[in-house]
Amino acid sequence: MTDVTSHAPQARARNPQRTEFMVYFAVIFIATLPLATLTWALAALRSKSFTDKGPMARAWSQARIITPMIFSA
Repeated sequence: MTDVTSHAPQARARNPQRTEFMVYFAVIFIATLPLATLTWALAALRSKSFTDKGPMARAWSQARIITPMIFSA
């Protein structure tokens, strides 16, 4: 008789470390968004040009910088 329970197929689970990284990334992104909007608005008023990176891109790049620093510590 075959023992099926010892080699039962498992559903592919997401990497828990990747999930944790994405949660931290989202929290940091949301936290940096107001300041990124403020700095973008001040830079746009100063240069009278709205062609620079927008507030979403600024917050995204800040989150991309900060989040790996947390995981490497």
